[in-house]
Amino acid sequence: MKKYKSDVVVIGAGAGGLAAAIEVKKAGLEVLLIERDKELGGITLQCIHNGFGLKEFEEELTGPEYAQRFINQVKELKIPYLLDSMVIEITKEKLVYAVNRNEGLIEIKAKAIILAMGCREKTRGAINIPGFRPAGIYTAGQAQRFVNIEGYLPGNTYVILGSGDIGMIMARRLTWEGCKVKAVVEIQSYVSGLLRNQVQCLEDYDIPLITGFTVTKIHGRERIKGVTISKVSRNFDRIIGSDKFIECDTLLLSVGLIPENELTLEAGAKISQNGGPLVDENLETTIDGIFACGNVLQVHDLVDMVTAEAKRAGKNAIEYLDTRYGKELKKQKKFKCISGENVGYVKPDVINKTDISKDIYFTFRVKYPARRVLIQFKDENNNIIYSRKKIYVIPSEMIELNLNLEEANVNPNSKSITIEVIPRPEVLIEED
Repeated sequence: MKKYKSDVVVIGAGAGGLAAAIEVKKAGLEVLLIERDKELGGITLQCIHNGFGLKEFEEELTGPEYAQRFINQVKELKIPYLLDSMVIEITKEKLVYAVNRNEGLIEIKAKAIILAMGCREKTRGAINIPGFRPAGIYTAGQAQRFVNIEGYLPGNTYVILGSGDIGMIMARRLTWEGCKVKAVVEIQSYVSGLLRNQVQCLEDYDIPLITGFTVTKIHGRERIKGVTISKVSRNFDRIIGSDKFIECDTLLLSVGLIPENELTLEAGAKISQNGGPLVDENLETTIDGIFACGNVLQVHDLVDMVTAEAKRAGKNAIEYLDTRYGKELKKQKKFKCISGENVGYVKPDVINKTDISKDIYFTFRVKYPARRVLIQFKDENNNIIYSRKKIYVIPSEMIELNLNLEEANVNPNSKSITIEVIPRPEVLIEED
């Protein structure tokens, strides 16, 4: 068994992994990238549409152009990387085991680990659509790879279930290729992706968006021949008599993303309510010296946000090696971050009380759209320590806040902080 040593091991060489590795290397530490695909860049390589890099580079790039900027830096800095290598185990002692066809089983001893494995799409099995198992059913990401990388069209006439960003982008992409997208069907009453994609990908191309419906039956045995869609109630139960048949030869699924956390679980790290690892304000998991960033932690709206978070993870790993590596430290007291009204989840999940004098970067999503709201942070005694007005919130757009808890006069003896998004008092008065 071949053995390696490195200060930091980064698992995943997509936008997050590349940015984190570059940050570590620039600090003069040794870093090793491990990627299961045959090339660096991750999912951005198949995202040939523009809209990348507006925050990071202040210019508009395609996915491959964005990835190449970081790949070039990796090569310039001579950061070592293992491609076509699958990590199969991570231990609490920060031993990483991987396999590839050239070296067989590999062991890497790390001082710190950054998890950047990204996320995966929900499949048909996750949503239980009745019917046989005919050909012609793909996730939107699979179809994107076929069209943009492999050069194949999965079909000619499409129904897309779910209005996630990849689904809407593929509706436009397939239209460009001369295909007919019959409809984008969304179970919610609102679009689950970014509003800009709704306008640029659906409305600009007159692609029908049907909200409040879902696919309830798939027709066909050898190849899909069509789908039945049905209106749903508030509890997402099928409303009898609302069925509609749409003829198509391909069904694309864009019904959500799941953080890729099998390795995280195997390592023994705790998972939080959003499916990503439970982390503190330093993006450190419940295992000392193992950090997480990007879509493995939480699904982001934009790749620029992934990059920014990965850079923070890299800096925190550097600080860990400088100040805490190999030292026996007392267990720190923490604030627990609780999701209050209309909040789906919050990152960080916990905050070390020793860090309340620092600016802490909060990210969270709402459960449902709302207008003219108040974002509030409360301590366990229901005292408001921070509030901010916002005109509009929607689940597809992550909310980001920087907050110094010491300046917000948080009670150091509190055990928790609750984040809530509520209607403004003046809105309630108007409604009365």
